[in-house]
Formats: sequence, structure tokens, C-alpha cells
Amino acid sequence: MNKISNVTVLGGGILGSQIAFHAAYRNFNVVIYDLSADLYNKIIAQFYLLKDFYIQEAHVSESDMEEVFNRISYSFDLKEAVEDADLVIEAIPENKEMKQELYQNLAQVAPQKTIFATNSSTMLPSSLAGYTGRPDKFLALHFANLLFRYNIVEVMGHPGTDQNIFRTVVDFSKELGMEPIEIKKEKNGYVLNSLLIPLLSAASELFITGVADIETIDKTWKMATGSPAGPFQIYDAIGLNTIYNIAQNGDVKSKLFAHFLKENYINKGKMGYLSGEGFYKYPPNNDINV
Repeated sequence: MNKISNVTVLGGGILGSQIAFHAAYRNFNVVIYDLSADLYNKIIAQFYLLKDFYIQEAHVSESDMEEVFNRISYSFDLKEAVEDADLVIEAIPENKEMKQELYQNLAQVAPQKTIFATNSSTMLPSSLAGYTGRPDKFLALHFANLLFRYNIVEVMGHPGTDQNIFRTVVDFSKELGMEPIEIKKEKNGYVLNSLLIPLLSAASELFITGVADIETIDKTWKMATGSPAGPFQIYDAIGLNTIYNIAQNGDVKSKLFAHFLKENYINKGKMGYLSGEGFYKYPPNNDINV
């Protein structure tokens, strides 16, 4: 089986930056790629925010964090970013055309050894495999937001995925300190989102149709189930930009919720837990208790 040492993450957004940072924390060499140098400062700011979380939650030192930063490099040229990659993890927005184009370009420049993985939370790997130029070395590797705390990662192949490649990625997941959830059959939503999305969709519909306010919905769920967090606190943990990208592609009520998010939260910089405010405010050192 392939040995993974060098990881390239495509996309420096909220989750892509977390994947890159955590891989470097677990002693992998990491390149993070994004489309424009204009995004560099945003990525760096996200890394410094993550550094504080790791110091608080993993009890690591400033010097340990310096080593993490030393293992991360940056590129805005796709060929350069993947030239020595053993594994490429794609974490760009949930837009099928964007992903298809990226994989077509990636197929032309990545070494033959490189395994491709998508972090998509909504698309089946079989819907993208034909664009990769190496469907046998392609699968889904789905991380949950706040992955430094919630250490599961879902591994889902498609019918053409080589089983040796699947095992290699499962082993890589373990080296990350994650608990790999092996998906035996392609399924939209994997395991986690198949369980979670119906809850979150019901919560947003209750709110957007005026049945109950956010605090009441969360209180009801927590008191009735013993859960430490309500659905809107979970939204904050996932990140409101991610929720917006998914909701705007849904039905009429989902689109209404997406518009509400954009106008009242995202445009005001309220992106959820990592930004310090979403549906709720999160002072420094405050735990979301999800």
C-alpha cells in the first residue's frame, strides 16, 4: 500500500484550513492551495485562530505550534502545489461544475502516485470520478467541522475505487488521530449527515415559517433529548457559510433560510463558533458543548 507523507489541500476555506492545519499538527508535510494570493491573509488568520484552539484544547505549547506552521507551505499554482503530493484533499465549495473543472485540471498535473479525495458533504464520489483521470485512486474523505475536537472522518469509495487505496486512506485517517468511519456503499450524506440533516432542516423550517424562535427550538431539543446542544448551536459549530452554500441549493424554504443567513449573519461577519458569533455569541474560552 502507498505511504502518505505529503498532503496537499485544495481550498483554504474554513474546513480546508482545518484539514491542512491538523495534518501538519500530526506531522505530515502540507501544501495548501487556493486560487488567489489575495486569500493568503485570510488563510493565515484562520491558522492563527486554530493555533489558539489547539493550545487551549490539546494543551500544546507555542513552540509545538511553531513546528506546525513550519510544516505548512502555500501555493497558488496547481501544478506546483501537487508536484510531490501523495494525497490531495479537495475542499472547495459545494459546486459541481467547479469541482469537475478542478479535477480535470488536477488530472493533467498530479503525479501518477497521487491519491485524490473529496471532502464534499453532498456529492457522491461516482459523480466526480470520471473527471479525475484516475477513478481507481479517487474516493471521499469527509471531515466534520471543528475536526480538532470531533475526531471522526468518513471514508467512502465508489464502485471503481481500488480497495488498496481505500485501506491506505483509512490508515492515513488513523495517523491523523481520527476515527475512520468506513462507508460500505455510496450514500448521499454519508452516515453523519444522513442522521443530522433531517434534524437541522426541521429546525430551520420551524424557524423560517414562524412556528418557534431559535432559542425555543434549541431549548426544546436539549430538554427533551438530553443533547448538550440544540440544532442552531450545531449550525454554529458547522459554520454558517457552509450551511448557506447548502441551503441555497435546496427547496423554497431552504432558499428562504439561506437568504436569512446571508442578510442577518454572513454579511455581518457572524460565521458561527470559530468567528466568535453566529446564532449565539462565543466569548474566548467558551465551549459550544456540542
